[in-house]
Amino acid sequence: MTTLSQIAWDDTVLPFQLDRSDVRGRVARLDGVLEQVLAQHDYPAIVEALVAEVALLTAMIGQTIKLRWKLSIQVRGNGPIRILATDYYGPTSDGQPARIRGWASFDAERLDPEVDPFSQIGDGYFAILIDQGEGTVPYQGITPLAGGSLSTCAQTYFAQSEQLPTRFAISYGRSTLPGQGEHWRAGGVMLQVMPKASPFAAKEGSGEAGLLQHTDILEGDEEENWNRVNHLLDTVEEMELIGPTVHPTDLLVRLFHEEGPRVFDPQRIEFGCTCSESRVRDSLAIYSAKDIRHMTTEDGRVTADCQFCGAHYEFDPQSLGFEATVNPDGSPKESVDE
Repeated sequence: MTTLSQIAWDDTVLPFQLDRSDVRGRVARLDGVLEQVLAQHDYPAIVEALVAEVALLTAMIGQTIKLRWKLSIQVRGNGPIRILATDYYGPTSDGQPARIRGWASFDAERLDPEVDPFSQIGDGYFAILIDQGEGTVPYQGITPLAGGSLSTCAQTYFAQSEQLPTRFAISYGRSTLPGQGEHWRAGGVMLQVMPKASPFAAKEGSGEAGLLQHTDILEGDEEENWNRVNHLLDTVEEMELIGPTVHPTDLLVRLFHEEGPRVFDPQRIEFGCTCSESRVRDSLAIYSAKDIRHMTTEDGRVTADCQFCGAHYEFDPQSLGFEATVNPDGSPKESVDE
C-alpha cells in the first residue's frame, strides 16, 4: 500500500540549511520520474544505473540554481558508454514543477555487465551547462572523469569551477514494495558550503591529477564545520536515502539535529521533454536544399527522433531549410522580391 506521506515526498527535492555549520543542502527522492526517464529506452541494467545516478545529481544540482530555463549535465567518454545527458528545466512560476529528462548512448557489444558501471565510460569529461535563455550567454564548466563515480565527478566540478566544497551521498536501484511491481527509485543528500565560506583555493589541488578538494579551499572554523557535517552524513544508510518509509524531514533531524536544520519549500519534479515539430524545423533551418536532399529517405521524407522521449517526426523535405519552397502545411511559399 502507498501512503499519502510517501506520495508527498516522491519526486521532490527538499532544500535545507544547517545554521550552525553554515552549510546548505538538498534531499531528493525520485520514483515515477526516474521510471519515465528510463522507460523511453530499453537500456541494459548497467546503463540504467548510470542514468539513474546522473538524473538524481541533475535534480539536486538544478534545484540549487535560480534558473530561467535549463541546466544540463553531459558526461562523455571513450568507453562502451559514450554519452550520458540530462536536462533540468526550472519551474515556469511559483508552485509549478521542475522538469527533467535524460538519455544515454552506448555500444552494446562492448559493454561488460560484470564490472563497475562507471569504468565503462572510460576517459572523458563531466560537464555542467547552464542556459538562462534568450539574451544570455550559456555557461559551461568541465572537469575530467575521476574519482570512481559520477557523484565524485560532480563534487570535483564544484571544487574546481565554483570553489564550493560539495558532498553527495546517493543510492539508487530497483525497488519492490508490497502490492507493487519492481521499479527504479533513487534518493540522496547534497551538502554544500555556503558561497561566502569559500574565500580562496590553491592553484593546484591535492586530489587525483591535481584536482581540488575541500582541504584546498577551506581552513579554520569553516573546515571544522564541513568535516563535522560530513562525519554525520557518513552515518546515513542506503534505505534512508531512497525511502520511502523515512521522510526527508525525519532524515534531516536524525542526521543533523545538533546543526540547526531548517527546511524550505520542496520542489516537485516531473518528467518533461521540450521537443516539438517546430523546434526540429528550426534546427534544420540552417541547411541548404542540397543538404536536405542528403537527409531525405528513399520514400521522400526527412525523419527525426528525439533521444530523450522517443518522439518521431516526419517532414516534407521541400518545407525544410533556408531554401524551402513550401510551408509546413504544404502550401507554396511566397517568393520574396529582391
